[in-house]
Amino acid sequence: MTQDPVVVIGAGMGGLSAAIRLAAAGVSVTLVEMASGPGGKARALPSVAGPVDTGPTVLTLRRELDDLFALAGSRTEDHLDLIALPRLARHFWPDGTRLDLFADREASAAAIEELCGPGEAAAFLRFDRLASQLYAAFEGPVMAAARPELMGAMTAALRRPTIWPALLPGRSMDGLLRRFFRDPRLIQLFGRYATYVGGRPASSPAVLALIWHAEAKGVWAVRQGLNGAAAALAQVAEGLGVRLRFATRARRIVRQGGRVTGVEIEGGTNLPCAACVFAGDPGALRDGLLGDAARAAMGNGARQRPSLSAWVWAFAARPAGVELAHHNVFFTADSSREFGPIGIGQMPAAPTLYVCAQDREIGPAPSGPERFEIIMNGPAGHSPFAAEEAQCRTRTFPPLAVQGLSFDPAPEARSLTTPAQLSRLYPGSGGAIYGGSPEGAMATFRRPVARTGLPGLYLAGGGAHPGAGVPMALSSGRHAAAAVLADRTSRSRSAQTAMPGGMSMRSRKTDNAPSR
Repeated sequence: MTQDPVVVIGAGMGGLSAAIRLAAAGVSVTLVEMASGPGGKARALPSVAGPVDTGPTVLTLRRELDDLFALAGSRTEDHLDLIALPRLARHFWPDGTRLDLFADREASAAAIEELCGPGEAAAFLRFDRLASQLYAAFEGPVMAAARPELMGAMTAALRRPTIWPALLPGRSMDGLLRRFFRDPRLIQLFGRYATYVGGRPASSPAVLALIWHAEAKGVWAVRQGLNGAAAALAQVAEGLGVRLRFATRARRIVRQGGRVTGVEIEGGTNLPCAACVFAGDPGALRDGLLGDAARAAMGNGARQRPSLSAWVWAFAARPAGVELAHHNVFFTADSSREFGPIGIGQMPAAPTLYVCAQDREIGPAPSGPERFEIIMNGPAGHSPFAAEEAQCRTRTFPPLAVQGLSFDPAPEARSLTTPAQLSRLYPGSGGAIYGGSPEGAMATFRRPVARTGLPGLYLAGGGAHPGAGVPMALSSGRHAAAAVLADRTSRSRSAQTAMPGGMSMRSRKTDNAPSR
């Protein structure tokens, strides 16, 4: 194994997962990352209260994380402080109403009944059952599979007639919710789960209702933050022998004899390898940012439409007004003034705002400044906005003040990350923070999988299957590592040929062309 080294490009969750799994299998791994440290989109900014996450804040389906530490002979608890949150989120509306949802479905139903009445509580329980059944139907053939299986998903659906209403052609997340709920606040709340993977509720398929179940299975706060979780994984990787090269930009994936033979880094040095796992945005390969061989590996198919982007504030301050939970959502009074402008590439006029109070519900409340991350969804693409910081500030903090939340001091301009900055931080993404858009019935099946059209080049990260989110990115690394190891075994069992190169016949099982 050590005679055939692997280079992993990108130290986000997907790249770290692939590197750890390969190293645990005895493979010699070098991980290169253009940033000064690990994390990828799970980055953090410094503040007087400590590092503030600017990326994902929710850890669900923690088994993917636990498995990586187990490969190194340790436990997650040996590296990180994870706190199970009984309260999933606190939700606020401009009319002054508030709703907490919980990991306990009966507690959520009781809270909904108190706010909206018994009819809506009963509707919630029906919706919760549907989300659970959707998750059970699609976990195996779609989320856990190395390649999402359309026929497998269809077979699973046929066995569960109760989920058919969520699978009707053209039915959106918003349309499904209107079948269950009468209260517009609940339609707005559960529709918000489409944004967790970068879609708009009225344009995303109803099957995304299963995201509610994934969150209801359990949410954990990480005392060290999600960037701290990435740092812990990098430490584990290094302990397994992975060579970490931060502040190192990959310039070109080298192809010889029809397969990957190396990765050229900034300065012209070539890192020889038998395989490369690219854990950046697949758009970087399609754009030719890592050379012609990598671009050709992505084929000539249409590029996926990008997911949502965001304006992200990360800062420390003393809050005043409403009592915050760890996860908080402040809804706009009119969703059309949020998603309407986003749909035409503009900053939302009246956004819903997600506020993570990073120090709440994980221990004693801080006596001084607390850490906050505020996310305002927006369109991907290079930002055309002049005076962007001033516009974003106006659409963030005065609306929060109207709903009772203020901060002292107000964050500085350097606390804001814009879609244009995200585009520069993550080449090829166009600022999208969830990879390809989930909008459209077949979006899941169009996402690139681990194997590419170039032997020896594999994909991981939130832009590859199974998609966005920390557990999904970790899962993508598992798929990539498994593909690398399987292909090595297959080659080692093949007889040596007298002539290298030649013409390669693609397998129907491994080629990236769509099946009939």
